[in-house]
Amino acid sequence: MIEDGQSSLITALLDARRYPHPAKSIRLFETHVSWVLLAGRYAYKIKKAVHPEFLDFRKLDDRKYFCEEEIRLNGRLAPEIYIGVVPIGGSFSDPVIGKIPAIEYAVKMRRFDPEKTLDKLLEKDKLIPSHVDRLAKKIALFHESLPPAGPDSGFGSGLLEVARASLRELGKHWSEDLSALEDAIETEHEKNLDCFAERLEKGYVRECHGDLHLGNIALLDEDTVPFDGIEFDKNLRWIDVANEIAFPVMDLVYRGRPDLAWRFLNSYLEITGDYPGMRVFRFYLACRALVRAMVDAMRDDKASARKHLDLVHSFLFPAHPFLIVTCGLPGSGKTTLSQQILERLGAVRLRSDLERKRLAGLKALDKSGSSIDSGIYSDDFSKTVYSRLEALAKMLLDSGYPVIVDAAFLEKAERKRFEKLAEELRVPFAIAVLKASRQTLETRILSRRNDASEAGIAVLDAKEKSVEPLDGEELHHVAEFSESIEQWDRLLAIIGKRAPVSLPC
Repeated sequence: MIEDGQSSLITALLDARRYPHPAKSIRLFETHVSWVLLAGRYAYKIKKAVHPEFLDFRKLDDRKYFCEEEIRLNGRLAPEIYIGVVPIGGSFSDPVIGKIPAIEYAVKMRRFDPEKTLDKLLEKDKLIPSHVDRLAKKIALFHESLPPAGPDSGFGSGLLEVARASLRELGKHWSEDLSALEDAIETEHEKNLDCFAERLEKGYVRECHGDLHLGNIALLDEDTVPFDGIEFDKNLRWIDVANEIAFPVMDLVYRGRPDLAWRFLNSYLEITGDYPGMRVFRFYLACRALVRAMVDAMRDDKASARKHLDLVHSFLFPAHPFLIVTCGLPGSGKTTLSQQILERLGAVRLRSDLERKRLAGLKALDKSGSSIDSGIYSDDFSKTVYSRLEALAKMLLDSGYPVIVDAAFLEKAERKRFEKLAEELRVPFAIAVLKASRQTLETRILSRRNDASEAGIAVLDAKEKSVEPLDGEELHHVAEFSESIEQWDRLLAIIGKRAPVSLPC
């Protein structure tokens, strides 16, 4: 039988002399569907001739095909790891690596330190913000490079069945009643049916990695490298890009770092501009956590299953959102403060500098060539920018997400517009006012590097003359931040938070 032959093959390949390169000893790791042989600087992954519910590796030609798919797919993000498909000839008891005709095939990879995966780094408190930023940028650019699925492909719509199957399997290992959770998932899916279809139509369903949890991302020479993407099921990788990023966000929250989860999410959104994806993001977060809960329960890890189920609940039943806008001159520290807010309190940030460039068809660091009060900085264009910020903020708040708008808001009419939006949606509204000395403003402006803002000293001069001070009812919404004042308690009181949020909900 094939299984017996493969077992003999693996036994024979434990002999280090069979490899065409130095290998002192061979280490074997086994999963449900493959063997991985560690030999010197390389690893060889051989697929088992098995046929569980979700794949079929029984035929040699199919195993070869999926080995090739593994190279093709993972080579997009991890070419430094995935080398190629290697034939294994000879016989099962006397195999020769690289010989044809083949009796088996292996995916050949370069080994890396297993302690360098992001989950392991996080356990050791060695995962830092710059790693998260690099990952967000890599995934954002990866997604933007992918061709979209055809509108008639049917891809991107099968996650509800995955959730249902997970609930059924979970029910076999879990004594608590899951009916309320099942109803909530069905409701969340039902209310987003049109959005799912629109996302496919607009090209947001693409051939992604498919399994982007922290254990499948390595840190190699300070570069975040996703590996081990899904090759065996098109439906699990041809997914909405929002579904893809839901996995690392959920995983970071699960592992106790919601600050990094919000940082990753915002970094990704600011590059791609895919804020509409947040309408379906909650459903994807819940499904990712639910599948993990099911796996935990099957492994009899009740504590982890409980934690993942609590996450499912928090994603489907979010806390009340809030709206914060910044107010300050160029160089006053609006972006720095808004970054602290989004990580401490949990929020989606909208940056006027980025949306201004996006509306003009420019990348964040592109120079527009506009002078003061002209081009993309004209009054008319600025009004368009604030209209876009308002529309995005409304959409995000309607979807249950806290929002912070990073913009100057020097004119009272601009501030009033967003205060009215908060009143209409019945969410708390705060104005984070930033102040700094003229010397500090000039120093910060002149020291800017790789920044979307094009504001120079001339812009600072012009803006100083046009500031409309806060007064009257506005002052009830103000929390001040300056070189000597940080009114965090005041800000928390205004938005109704007693402590920083712990979940992206």
